[in-house]
Amino acid sequence: METFITHARGLTARIADRREDRERFGRLAEGQSPLALFITCSDSRVVPSLITGARPGELFELRTAGNAVPTYHEGMPASGETATIEYAMRVLEVADIVVCGHSHCGAVAAKTRGDDLDGVPAVREWLAQQLSDGLPKDEGPTVEAAVQQHVCEQLERLRGYPCVRERLDSGEVKLHGWFYEVHTGMVSAHSPTTDSFLPL
Repeated sequence: METFITHARGLTARIADRREDRERFGRLAEGQSPLALFITCSDSRVVPSLITGARPGELFELRTAGNAVPTYHEGMPASGETATIEYAMRVLEVADIVVCGHSHCGAVAAKTRGDDLDGVPAVREWLAQQLSDGLPKDEGPTVEAAVQQHVCEQLERLRGYPCVRERLDSGEVKLHGWFYEVHTGMVSAHSPTTDSFLPL
């Protein structure tokens, strides 16, 4: 079986051989101007560029276990998550923020089912701190209802960040909640009007 490193080595060599790719990557060296901040789970089955069709330089990504956004509070310690959100808002000035949850999410499933996570204490503490105790119980494999509620809760958390709130108030950024089905490739988007997820 071909290893990941061998696969990556072959891919980069093929890219370097194509003139149009060399020119595109050359332009990326001049700086970034992404279209959106894309917040999603660390799950390897979720590939933002595949879901969106984005090319290099078009998405500024934040990936966390369970696509969780820490709750903002005054004086909170700096973290990778808060720094990424702040940079996207105040430096890159992206026009859209997408929070994308997914079916079969291990983080949400573990939280809602009360799984024993003593063997992974950092995961246990992250889920205890960042995922709501009020997520609906769901014994099905997709945990769809719980993930969708979780996505909406993360959108609310984002509204609490001053850097997000000021750009929302000025109409310079929009928030979007998505649900990705890993078993079908389908994406649904949250509709505030109906408070439901509809096909994108």
